[in-house]
Amino acid sequence: MSASDQDWEDSEVQAPPGRREGGRDLSPGVKPLLVLGKIRGILDAFSLSRPALTLSEIHAVTGYPTSTVQRLVANLVAEEFLDREGDRVRVGVKLAYWAAPATRGLDELEIIKPVLEDLRDETGETAALFRLEGEVRVCVAMAETRHALRREMHVGKILPLHAGSAGRVLMAWDPRAERAALSSRLERLTEHTITDPARLRGDVEQTRREGYSVTSDERDEGATGLAAPVFDSMGDLVGALSVSGPSLRVTPEKCRLWVDHLVEAAEQATRLLGGRLPT
Repeated sequence: MSASDQDWEDSEVQAPPGRREGGRDLSPGVKPLLVLGKIRGILDAFSLSRPALTLSEIHAVTGYPTSTVQRLVANLVAEEFLDREGDRVRVGVKLAYWAAPATRGLDELEIIKPVLEDLRDETGETAALFRLEGEVRVCVAMAETRHALRREMHVGKILPLHAGSAGRVLMAWDPRAERAALSSRLERLTEHTITDPARLRGDVEQTRREGYSVTSDERDEGATGLAAPVFDSMGDLVGALSVSGPSLRVTPEKCRLWVDHLVEAAEQATRLLGGRLPT
């Protein structure tokens, strides 16, 4: 065992008081158990698009010493936190059993609210969740920007499907919504609104391929938004998670930086709802 590995081994029982990465603050006077943070780090390495990992992949993602990864993974498998799948491991099925009571009795929107707040704080712009209601989209939850200059949005606001990133996402993962929008009159809201069904269909297909949408000036001049899908346990669409604001702040460069944060937030919302990606 190397000296660096030994340092990790010696520090696993208790860590000195200080700032912790992730999780919640401990009660005053309670010292953190570093090993629990490492277990969280291993579990955080898994995602819906990366459900099974080798030990080498876990080492690469977490940065933990190889011996620490081997020992913790072996124990997590033994305690059913992880399951083996050939030379890979994945989050254990038993965790779903333990997690089942977590959202029991909680409103779906309350579960997603912290995700919206985190996304708002990460980007500084308004984060919202849109759902389909017939042939329109409706804002059902939001965390509003703290900037004085903001794009007007409120819970209950009804918007057309054909204009804006959230509408594009809702059409991309709901064929009925796509057919309804493409067969209706595509009203021109600004000079940048797409009113050609063939062009809109192409944009919807691109959204489906890329897993997100970014649009500017389609519904309001000088406004930009980006959105990604949230799914339920059957892999069906729950809604579109979006970030939007004035284009002078939500620049193309910012959008490129925020896409990963947005997609990760949409996956987090999906996982909190017990959802999965569609097959």
